[in-house]
Amino acid sequence: MHASRLIAGRAWLPALLLCVGLAAGVPAAGAPAVDKPRLEVLDADGERLVSLPMPEGEGWCLEWNHSVEGFAVLDCYRHRDGRMVLERSHLPDFAAGLDHIPGRGRQVSDGEGGYWIEAIDEPVPGNAYRLRVGAMRVDHRLVVDGVRTSLSRLAENERVTIRLALPAGIPD
Repeated sequence: MHASRLIAGRAWLPALLLCVGLAAGVPAAGAPAVDKPRLEVLDADGERLVSLPMPEGEGWCLEWNHSVEGFAVLDCYRHRDGRMVLERSHLPDFAAGLDHIPGRGRQVSDGEGGYWIEAIDEPVPGNAYRLRVGAMRVDHRLVVDGVRTSLSRLAENERVTIRLALPAGIPD
């Protein structure tokens, strides 16, 4: 009994260190340091699936198809002062799970029956978050300068970390 508790306790340590590392913005195990700011998607083992330049002031969106209605939903981020900041979201409809939370940004019409939530301006803790990538019908994708990269093609039904990776010495 004592040995099984010891083994179970040891299993928590790597998970705890990973969580602390994500919160502190430290690269995941196996993820090499970067020399310029990059938007990266890391698999569960810390291997890079996507690595794109993301200089100060540039932005990107995470786009996916709503699981019931099938239309595209967007969360848009920007590299601002060394931080990953959620700036705005596009919701084409008031479908299941898609509502504006009062006090969190400003809801404005998109002119096509949907709406943008502007001025959310929430920094993402540790410049990283975990995402369970959806199946191809959901098709999670990164949109950078109009180019879409399907995360579902790379890691369908897997957990990934999306992070703004900064060079050593740049505070996060």
